[in-house]
Amino acid sequence: MRSDQMKAGLTRIPHRSLFKAAGLTDEELARPIVGIVNSQNDVIPGHIHLDTLCDAVKAGVLSHGGTPLAFPAIGVCDGIAMGHAGMRYSLVSREHIADSVEIMAMAHPFDALVFIPNCDKIVPGMIMAALRLNVPAVFVSGGPMLPSMRGGRKVTLSSVFEAVGQLAAGNLTEADCKDIEDTACPGCGSCAGMFTANSMNCMTEAVGLGLPGNGTVPAVHAGRVRMAKTAGAKVMELLDRDIRPRDIVTPDSLHNALAADMALGCSSNTVLHLLAIAHEAGIRMDLETINRVSRETPHLVRLSPVGETTLADLDLAGGVSAVMKELEKAGLLKGGCMTVTGMTVSENLASVRNHDPQLVRSKDTAWSPDGGLAILWGNLAPDGAVVKKGAVLPEMMTHSGPARVFESEEDCTDSLLDGKIRPGDVIVIRYEGPKGGPGMKEMLTPTATLAGMGLDRTVALITDGRFSGASRGASIGHISPEAASGGLIALVKEGDTIAIDIPNNSLELKVDPAEVERRRAAWKPVEKEIPKGVLTRYRKIVTSASTGAVLEDDWLHGHGLPGKDRWSGSVYDSFIGLGGRELREGWQRVR
Repeated sequence: MRSDQMKAGLTRIPHRSLFKAAGLTDEELARPIVGIVNSQNDVIPGHIHLDTLCDAVKAGVLSHGGTPLAFPAIGVCDGIAMGHAGMRYSLVSREHIADSVEIMAMAHPFDALVFIPNCDKIVPGMIMAALRLNVPAVFVSGGPMLPSMRGGRKVTLSSVFEAVGQLAAGNLTEADCKDIEDTACPGCGSCAGMFTANSMNCMTEAVGLGLPGNGTVPAVHAGRVRMAKTAGAKVMELLDRDIRPRDIVTPDSLHNALAADMALGCSSNTVLHLLAIAHEAGIRMDLETINRVSRETPHLVRLSPVGETTLADLDLAGGVSAVMKELEKAGLLKGGCMTVTGMTVSENLASVRNHDPQLVRSKDTAWSPDGGLAILWGNLAPDGAVVKKGAVLPEMMTHSGPARVFESEEDCTDSLLDGKIRPGDVIVIRYEGPKGGPGMKEMLTPTATLAGMGLDRTVALITDGRFSGASRGASIGHISPEAASGGLIALVKEGDTIAIDIPNNSLELKVDPAEVERRRAAWKPVEKEIPKGVLTRYRKIVTSASTGAVLEDDWLHGHGLPGKDRWSGSVYDSFIGLGGRELREGWQRVR
């Protein structure tokens, strides 16, 4: 057993003594030791109940011959961090979580792990750690929040953010807003729509690391507790059979996750995180691959923020399994992939039924023949940009208009609330990328304000930052290279024409190339003042959004390139921050 490193033999007498100080008996020490990574805290609504699930996991481990030992992981609530400097720390926390789990599981060599995440960066951070450690592991999320009802309509967190714009437009009273504020989020769980947290919990299930129902069983349902007990039991089975995360996360299972992503119309953040997860698994994935899967996969489900349907509704229809069953029928899944159930995808789906064909559509009745996400390229995004196509109104799928340029999210929001944005505009928010932010802030405040003011039908927004999964409209993020790395977005001027063509995957700045070169010669990057500490370190070593915003030396070595110590300063500065293809080609030219 791996845990024998810290508990077996004569030289481990002091170690056993310390375990006994924690109350463990000789019998408990003789069993496999299972670490439980519990991200419970009292800040995030999606995490306030996770101790209940941790206790259930412990019961499952104990009943199947293991000794469970829990330890914590941090978590940032993106909704609470939204719209202020705190959002800079959200994406940064993904790497911190992966590192901290690695530290705990290497310092204390557990035989297996059960992960209990729920929200945003916590889920991918833990998956990255599981792949890095590669010991038998099962994920059980905290589950989605139930929606609330107001005036006969379902409301979720996105309703609250959009209320800000509705109030500014005079379509809601302050009393209405207070009512929405008090009722929209009725209790524990990850926010009720197909936002980033629920998207990643669904991806965890689709890739095979989470049990069926992981993405959709509501947080308050007893089925969530039963699932946690099953997770504790299953991790012991995986340990016995030596089935590990890298046996589960393969090129084929990542294809399944991408196909489910497109069919469900998940958050654009899944692109960022699946790239980082593939990197940890040692699997090559890029934006071209993602776009190819999107073109091949029909959009089968429309969930909030597009309409009122929530994760709880999807659960009643059969959950992610029902969606994957429809994909399997269409020949779009790799059925032989192993999962944490101990069975393959096809075996898991054998008895699955779609209980609501109007909610989970077939290939023949799909909302669109291609997926809910799209990658755009063009002179503004030579390394790619991402849009949640399934949340864009038909009239905004192609759009051309004058640029309205802002150096920060806050400046844009102020202009929106002051009525300075006009129908037809293309908002440009730059210097909010991984390096420029730093931290690649989510921008639900401006997108929700646009929607609340009714401007989502006529105004587009592009940025080198990113969006909450609750954003809707023609919101195009992850523009790469970002402004801080000298991307063309840094050279856009007020009034320039920007042309967006989502069906043809195009994003273009309509400015004469000679003028662009004149601007580039005069360009000086904006570097925002930030507190000393983690953000300063992060800015120096984070890579482009097009590579998953992983940290640089890890990315370089993972793609067959030398570490930073092998590059001259000027050459390195010329290429880092670009996409993978450009960085590799640049190294070949200068080596």
